[in-house]
Amino acid sequence: MASSTIELGHPNAVSHSDWLEARAGLLAKEKEFTRLRDELSRQRRALPWEMVEKRYEFDAPSGKIGLADLFDGRSQLIVYHFMFGPGWQAGCPSCSYLADHFDGPAIHLAQRDTTLAVISRAPLGEIEAFKKRMGWKFQWVSSFASDFNFDYRVSFTPEERARGKVEYNYTLGEFPSEEGPGVSVFAKDAAGDVFHTYSSFARGLDILVGTYNFLDLVPKGRDEDGLAFSMAWVRHHDRYTQGYFVDPAQRYEQPKSAAGSCCGGESHS
Repeated sequence: MASSTIELGHPNAVSHSDWLEARAGLLAKEKEFTRLRDELSRQRRALPWEMVEKRYEFDAPSGKIGLADLFDGRSQLIVYHFMFGPGWQAGCPSCSYLADHFDGPAIHLAQRDTTLAVISRAPLGEIEAFKKRMGWKFQWVSSFASDFNFDYRVSFTPEERARGKVEYNYTLGEFPSEEGPGVSVFAKDAAGDVFHTYSSFARGLDILVGTYNFLDLVPKGRDEDGLAFSMAWVRHHDRYTQGYFVDPAQRYEQPKSAAGSCCGGESHS
């Protein structure tokens, strides 16, 4: 599906004075939205905390590490739950789309006492190979031998999926993959105790996607209305030039497992 160009003499074209009047009207709504967003953010920060009682262990390039180690000396931790299951040929294209926005902010987050980490259930070797292919530098660890993904409701057991509905985004519903996307926030106090303060899933992740925020500024917007799966147009950033074509009827498909993989998608402690 090729993108169409905007026609000349567009029916929305008006005089400068009419444009200013319309723009001023929208500006009032934008300011109202900004104030509402600030208040929502305040309420998010005011949510109660729950202590993380379970000890989680992850595989990192430096060896086995715990959740507290991911803070890297800071008191706040943002974890992106990246859809990359054991044995998959590659990470989810949509999660990869988000991950393309991670390296730039990391240094700025660090100045505000915050660390960003990415966690997937794929074994570390598979993560490292895909990370190298994509050219990313951010911290990415494996929860393959841990219950972490299952406890934070971004991985689903074969038994859960066999029942037809899984718990995701705080409700029971159908889900097309054994892995789901999400973001979770943790805080660590002076005593070293770790607390879970927030998690969000599905459209709650939109705010993390800088490209979407840019596209929301242009006349055609995200240009996804005619797609059965809104992100069907998204590719890994090194795949856009390889016969790029968007099938509007395409629905979400979980990335295929690598041929001969011994991991499968069903192992967890």
